[in-house]
Amino acid sequence: MAIVLEPIGIVRGGRAEAVDDGWGLVEADIVLDPARLKPEATLGLTAFSHVVVVFHMHKVAEDKVETGARHPREREDWPLLGILAQPARSRPNRIGVTTVALVAVDGLTLRVRGLDAIDGTPVLDIKPHITGFAPRGVIREPTWVRDLMQSYW
Repeated sequence: MAIVLEPIGIVRGGRAEAVDDGWGLVEADIVLDPARLKPEATLGLTAFSHVVVVFHMHKVAEDKVETGARHPREREDWPLLGILAQPARSRPNRIGVTTVALVAVDGLTLRVRGLDAIDGTPVLDIKPHITGFAPRGVIREPTWVRDLMQSYW
């Protein structure tokens, strides 16, 4: 079964290259496509401090996609893990999901901070971050994840 997704916008600005760390202060615009969305599509969005951005990591070559296991960031001191147990960009469908600060909304242009997507990245969807949908209960994650995220933001 094929699933066809059409981008609703594109990332403009921010970083030109996918670098592993230091995304916290990076600001970029998400320019939404007026052929896909009506001008009122962002109405009410400014009431939210954060949005969830779903995007396609288009610069990851098909032959770099991992479908098995690897060491995160190819660090041998971290465990060998299946691709679905790590936040790598070389995922089977190359889909990224990041919750970002919403800095401003100007019509169909959103200014965001902390989006770990590069200039030119196709945006598939945007949703408001709603704490009621956040995980409930105790969150469990391995130590290597805390090490990985230490300088990410």
